[in-house]
Amino acid sequence: MKLYDFLPSGNSYKVRLLLSYLGIGYTHVPIDIMSGETQTPEYLTMNPAGQIPLLQLNDGRTLAESNAILMFLSEDTPYLPVNAFDRAKAVQWMFWEQYRHEPAIAVARYVSHYAPERKDELPKLQEKGRAALAVMDAHLAKSPWCVGAGPTVADIALYAYTHVADEGGFNLSDYPHVEAWCARMTEHPKHILITDEPT
Repeated sequence: MKLYDFLPSGNSYKVRLLLSYLGIGYTHVPIDIMSGETQTPEYLTMNPAGQIPLLQLNDGRTLAESNAILMFLSEDTPYLPVNAFDRAKAVQWMFWEQYRHEPAIAVARYVSHYAPERKDELPKLQEKGRAALAVMDAHLAKSPWCVGAGPTVADIALYAYTHVADEGGFNLSDYPHVEAWCARMTEHPKHILITDEPT
């Protein structure tokens, strides 16, 4: 398989993290989103949305959208619940991550690092991000994981941008249960950092 991604991207990191957990080898194809490499005719042929990550299977088929890739890769593994309700709860968290969490926390991080001309957006983004972190903290006060007795695709999806939320101006010490959950995620024997270059 080939994974087209941008190393600092949390959405790309999700996929690298699950691939590491599963011990699946792949070819890493770095794509520089800042220089427009996702907008070339060649890349748009593979993913007309012009986004990363993109997974290309050995037979040439491609799959985009980070959480869709997580669902595909986690089939028949411990990271996707077998029980129908628990699976639906994992998917619920993944939809919420893309609709409420990522648009605030990830975008605040992006603006802080790459788009200083948009700094006026930060107060509103941070307000929404704090609300999302509060939802997570309340849940994790009652359960060590998003769903079930161990990490699932839901945890992986949410961890990707949560653990670097400080880069967008968020203080995770204000959310002790989220902070403790982040620490639990790093205890996985095949954990990798967002900054780790794929080998």
